[in-house]
Amino acid sequence: MKHFLTIKDFTKDELLEIIKLSQNIKKDKSHKAYLKNQTLGMIFEKSSTRTRVSFEVGMYQLGGHALFLSSRDMQLGRGEPMKDTARVITRMVDMVMIRTYSQDLLEEFAKYSKVPVINGLTDMYHPVQLMADYLTMIEYKKDKNPKVAYIGDGNNMANSWVMLAAKLGFEIRVATPKGYEIKEDVLNDALSLAKESNAKIVITNDPKKAVKDVDIVTTDTWASMGQEDEKEQRERDFKGFMVDKNIMNLAKNDAIFLHCLPAYRNQEVSEEVLESKQSVVFQEAENRLHIQKGIMVWLDKERKI
Repeated sequence: MKHFLTIKDFTKDELLEIIKLSQNIKKDKSHKAYLKNQTLGMIFEKSSTRTRVSFEVGMYQLGGHALFLSSRDMQLGRGEPMKDTARVITRMVDMVMIRTYSQDLLEEFAKYSKVPVINGLTDMYHPVQLMADYLTMIEYKKDKNPKVAYIGDGNNMANSWVMLAAKLGFEIRVATPKGYEIKEDVLNDALSLAKESNAKIVITNDPKKAVKDVDIVTTDTWASMGQEDEKEQRERDFKGFMVDKNIMNLAKNDAIFLHCLPAYRNQEVSEEVLESKQSVVFQEAENRLHIQKGIMVWLDKERKI
């Protein structure tokens, strides 16, 4: 049984198979009931707009049902071990999506789960978002080997970008302020994988160097959930890292801008760029629905083989 916990767990062929399946599901407006009468348990320790709506609507369109489970409403929020929660819930549902702070807790749940588990976001990785980003990239650029610049914090999005590049073999340039780089163990994993795929991973503290002649420019919020008390310090440390028109002008003329949202205007991205014709962030957000439908259908198919 396969889970969808991190991109590094999948081969290039598997990732491209999920992308192709998602494209086909997106094209089919009939909402074929691939998961008829199945139930998706959705466990949320972190709040969300896009994750909840896309998974809930996606499961409905696939013929199934989605059950929202806040940690505040579960015994998990009162100290029940994750492994006990996993062994109870997964006897009652067909698939589980978890949005949590800890990658370790996610992996513990998956270890004891009787059904496929999907990472809806942890502090370490956000793989469903990166799959949606890649789907958006190839829709707009028609190029499976684009040059990508990620500008901002070395967080779960940066980690996921280098993993996706390392698996699929494209070039990623990550520009962070000093002290906010990608964690060494994550980077080493990605660099090791990149040797097999011929991916190019560039790490720098210069956003202008990173965006020179790239096809895709992307960023993320400077202070993620749980880092609100660092917000003012981060705004000082990230000075010069806002993706504005000057930064975008260094990329290719037809470069597109991505952001996983929510976006804080005139912090990590200027209002001008976010609302420009180069920005495809709302199409990117919609693709969360389509890619997650593809992931769920693929996991269900793998379970039945």
